[in-house]
Amino acid sequence: MHWVYVLLGKEQRLYFGQTNNLRKRLLDHNEGKSVATKPYRPWKIVYLEGYASRLDALDREKKLKQFGQSYARLKKRIGHCLQDG
Repeated sequence: MHWVYVLLGKEQRLYFGQTNNLRKRLLDHNEGKSVATKPYRPWKIVYLEGYASRLDALDREKKLKQFGQSYARLKKRIGHCLQDG
């Protein structure tokens, strides 16, 4: 089974990834073995999707990461509006 996961870290940071060994990958993130996630430890899994095919998992991860980047840019552009209520 291949897993697509969403992690929640410090400062409400989200991280999207995929793996076939969920326990090991979460441990790697929390031990600082991933440069991208090291500053925002500790991490916890907040969402999972299971796939029989690695290619399907990679495709879904890519789509989630594209959404995450677009969402982050939008939040940055309209941040002042979000603070005003």
